[in-house]
Amino acid sequence: METLLIITATALWGGGAGVLIPRPAYRFSVTPEEPWRSACPAGHPLTGTGRGWLGRARCAAGDTFGPSALAVAFATTAVCVLLATTTGARPELVVWLLLAPAGVLLAAVDFTAHRLPDVLTLPLAAAALALLGVAAMLPSAGGSWTSALLGSLIVGACYLVLFLLSKGFGFGDVKLALVLGAVLGWYGWAIVVVGTFAGYLLGALYGIVLIVTGRGSRKTRIPFGPLLLAGAFAGVLLGSYTR
Repeated sequence: METLLIITATALWGGGAGVLIPRPAYRFSVTPEEPWRSACPAGHPLTGTGRGWLGRARCAAGDTFGPSALAVAFATTAVCVLLATTTGARPELVVWLLLAPAGVLLAAVDFTAHRLPDVLTLPLAAAALALLGVAAMLPSAGGSWTSALLGSLIVGACYLVLFLLSKGFGFGDVKLALVLGAVLGWYGWAIVVVGTFAGYLLGALYGIVLIVTGRGSRKTRIPFGPLLLAGAFAGVLLGSYTR
């Protein structure tokens, strides 16, 4: 009964948060030289709560914009329910549920605009470590804050080296690595390796599909953020399931 209640509450949280993601995803999906969008594609201003950042993906005239609200809400709900199913009633579940919508938002922005805004990645890294620090002090915590901190620093350093040596990674991926290292490190070094490798594998497979289908070449720049996030998500599921 407790598990059913947790999953039901989690589904409601994921669906509710997911509905609000398309609007900021649309506003953030610009090149680094451009300001954040303040109007819909038709030029109507985006107004409402939080200076127009919160709300459904509709402008003042009722026109829709950005990624599909239904698809994003479904994806966010699925992510949250899977996290609840594997993590159970452990304190880190609250952390995963708070971070999950931000991860979906980052994936949507990077997939659309090939960028990971600092205004999202850096606060998210700090929030992940702070929230996990609180979770570590509560009974029945399933991980270690120390390994989460070390994971954040080490994975971030490794991605920085890759950024300096390879043209495939952007500096936004380096900042995202601080978040991924923290959440993977919570469950130990084996999960760090699994989650990081899964992200690389997904990136390689995505690149191969682009080449095979004629939609890209070896020099095509791909959005690594969603793939790295998916790999970390798989690692967290494995880590929580094995605890």
